[in-house]
Amino acid sequence: MNNIICNHCINNANSIFYELTQKEKEILSEKHTCLQFRKGETIYREGEKPNGLICLSAGKVKIYKEGIGGREQIVRMAKPVGFIGYRALFAEENYMATALAIEDSTICIINRESLFKVLKTNSFLSLSIIKSFATELGFSNSRTVTLTQKHIRGRLAESLIFLKDTYGLEQDNKTIKVYLSREDIANLSNMTTSNAIRTLSNFASENVISIDGRKIKILDLNQLEKISEHG
Repeated sequence: MNNIICNHCINNANSIFYELTQKEKEILSEKHTCLQFRKGETIYREGEKPNGLICLSAGKVKIYKEGIGGREQIVRMAKPVGFIGYRALFAEENYMATALAIEDSTICIINRESLFKVLKTNSFLSLSIIKSFATELGFSNSRTVTLTQKHIRGRLAESLIFLKDTYGLEQDNKTIKVYLSREDIANLSNMTTSNAIRTLSNFASENVISIDGRKIKILDLNQLEKISEHG
């Protein structure tokens, strides 16, 4: 595998590891593993035990929990160079959700012992990880309120804005750069697939968005934000 891709999570300018010394980076790289997953393949399953810090070097991943009747609830969407499953690693618990590649993806697993060796001597890295935890907790709290208090239109509008903010837009500056199934959009928005399909169609008829298969183009961001805010 290309070493550039394999070391992307450590040497990328957006990574929390970027400012580490060369020696510290070498410690993290000593026993790290790089794996590739095809679209639709599971990276880890709920109940499994983590053996290292997983960094998404390339691709897109959804993290979801299975609810009653096998219905999924998407709790996170990850992009490079983000970390997944780290809560379970630091809490010394099993994974509470399942991670699945929604497009071809590459992950890097940093050995737990190597990571903790650097953390014990680098307070900057420790504080950066604490900040990541705090940011993720704040987002989770916000999403909990959204999914329990907003109406269907507000929930779906916020999900589309969230996808835009997470993955960005295509060159046309309108098309969201991730192509989810209607079921995934529903699971992200805590609604049934039929409700997601109907609400997307309503947004399209109102010229807020346009739909081409799995491609969603935002035509009126201001109106979408208003729907999300007042939903």
